[in-house]
Amino acid sequence: MRILLTILTLACLWTVAALAGDAKAGQTVYDRSCKTCHGVDGTANPAIAKLMNVPMRDLKSAEVQSLTDDDIKQVITGGTGKMKPVNSVSGAAVDDVVAHIRGLKK
Repeated sequence: MRILLTILTLACLWTVAALAGDAKAGQTVYDRSCKTCHGVDGTANPAIAKLMNVPMRDLKSAEVQSLTDDDIKQVITGGTGKMKPVNSVSGAAVDDVVAHIRGLKK
């Protein structure tokens, strides 16, 4: 019975790890598609915020980090407010960007 539980636990952990994005790959995508507005470290670019006349949240903030992965994916793929969907980021790259954003925590 213990062996079966161990195998099931390992299988679940492997599945979760397989579903998680690759933060390193996410940084590459982020640098290409996000950093102009959100900065290298997730700190909003004040010039872009002023140009668009919007408050931009720091991606390291507790407010952003408390969002679910699905919420962040929806912002990336569907946009929010004046932010348009990032059409150049799709599929597994969305998970990768989320993993990178999670690594920006304060």
